[in-house]
Amino acid sequence: MHIHILGICGTFMGSVAQLAQQLGHRVTGCDAQVYPPMSQQLQSAGIQLIEGYDPKQLSPAPDLTLVGNALSRGNPCVEYLLNHRLNYMSGPEWLGRTVLVDPHVFAVSGTHGKTTTSSMLTAVLTGAGLRPGYLIGGVPLDSGVSASLGDGDFFVVEADEYDSAFFDKRSKFLHYHSDTLLINNIEFDHSDIFADLAAIQRQFHHLIRTVPGRGAVIYPCGDEAIETVLNAGCWSDKLVYADADADADADWRYRLLVPDGSDFEVLLSECGSPLELGRVTWNLSGKHNVRNAMAAILAAYRVGIAVAQSCHILSGFAGVKRRMEVLYENAGFTLYDDFAHHPTAIASTLEGLRAKVGDSTIVAVVEPRSATMREGIHRHMLAQSVAHADRVIWYQPADLVWDIEQVMAATTVAWEIVDNIEFMIGRCADLALPNTQMVIMSNGGFQGLAAKLLARLNVRS
Repeated sequence: MHIHILGICGTFMGSVAQLAQQLGHRVTGCDAQVYPPMSQQLQSAGIQLIEGYDPKQLSPAPDLTLVGNALSRGNPCVEYLLNHRLNYMSGPEWLGRTVLVDPHVFAVSGTHGKTTTSSMLTAVLTGAGLRPGYLIGGVPLDSGVSASLGDGDFFVVEADEYDSAFFDKRSKFLHYHSDTLLINNIEFDHSDIFADLAAIQRQFHHLIRTVPGRGAVIYPCGDEAIETVLNAGCWSDKLVYADADADADADWRYRLLVPDGSDFEVLLSECGSPLELGRVTWNLSGKHNVRNAMAAILAAYRVGIAVAQSCHILSGFAGVKRRMEVLYENAGFTLYDDFAHHPTAIASTLEGLRAKVGDSTIVAVVEPRSATMREGIHRHMLAQSVAHADRVIWYQPADLVWDIEQVMAATTVAWEIVDNIEFMIGRCADLALPNTQMVIMSNGGFQGLAAKLLARLNVRS
């Protein structure tokens, strides 16, 4: 079968392309811009990429066209496939119908941490010899690829609440036949498609309705938005985890052995006495990553992997590209690339880094790129989100509708606003000093800032 994918360079659709090819289909695709890192994965896999949306690419007609959710009415290819009644489907529906029918599906959901938790769980299952398939919205550093069919009975899928396609406004995760559902957290995001938090919770409620009675829902204790969803109905087992020092009703606990979360233990309360089951010592930092690990450990536990074994495997976990990925280290200066773009994610990332580096200077370089950020939905949280940094450089895109200066006026953190990428590169290079940690934070390409800055630093060194 010839499958053609519209919007193939997105992390999800590019991963779908790789799975389709592994199933033996001839796969081609197009995008407005054929860009890395996904373009590199696809080209390495031998998948033909077309720049732009000229409808000529749909003649002769492919057997099936998969439509990415970035495309909408008015796109030349979309109009052509509708006018000519071509066979088309959304990527999530195709995934659910062809790949996720038979295996035990671990669906990793939530506003934050999906990519990292999916990567952790995949690493644990792989390390335990279970040969899982996976589709992850990022690139694990150990495997270097975002999707694989695997050859076992398990599949890990990053389960996004974003919509499926212009013709299917259901959340992607409703297509996935979840057996074990991990919910990391629920916050308001994606203001371009959701009116409020309740609209997102409604999608999660629909998702929980699809989890079988023999399945399980894994989530952190104390997340009110999650508990509201569960109180509306849950027909599956629940595995709840919490900080060992918290006053919470949870049998599963984690205890930080050092403040930055790079060393922690996993506990199970039995008859009131906590029993240590495993310990993780790794290069990651931040309590958010400890919580991600707990979710992965409990998911693996559900299918028979001992906690101690999961902890041992996670102690060697390499991480994920663009999740506090170290791009450069020299003379006491470190440059990181991070996907954080929501105030909660920005805050937890910087808090973890502060706990790790002590009194070193932290410079956050932030692009408010998502629809929710551009519209200023969470602007009241932004000043506090960067409180653990010493300096923050805000990039101001032309379509920003709120005033960064007004938002930052009351903070004690040094801040500045830059609206030109070339100037931003020079400013970041000037601040690349000894005893300094710099974090580039964006959920997009940031106009190539990371690569351009890296080139400048390499020339200088």
